[in-house]
Amino acid sequence: MADTPEANTETPEPNEKLIKVFDTEQESEAMVVRGLLESAGISAVIQNLDAPQDVLPGVGGVIVLVREEQADIASDLIADSRKNADLDEDTAVSEEPV
Repeated sequence: MADTPEANTETPEPNEKLIKVFDTEQESEAMVVRGLLESAGISAVIQNLDAPQDVLPGVGGVIVLVREEQADIASDLIADSRKNADLDEDTAVSEEPV
């Protein structure tokens, strides 16, 4: 079988050490980051951090985890993506009526 990116994005083994590379309060943002990583051939898992709502209402979030050996590459991809998003916002041209 050919070595394709899909072959590299299998779910991590249960005993594998996973490293947090991203956290957010929005699950949709975590899903975008997971998609970014998986498109680069990096396996990623989303984990909810919801605290018991009867004890700590409104506390929680979502984290993105990757294999330990891919954590540095994943962090760099996320940082580059954020930098490019900031540049896009800075260079956007607003149209004003003449």
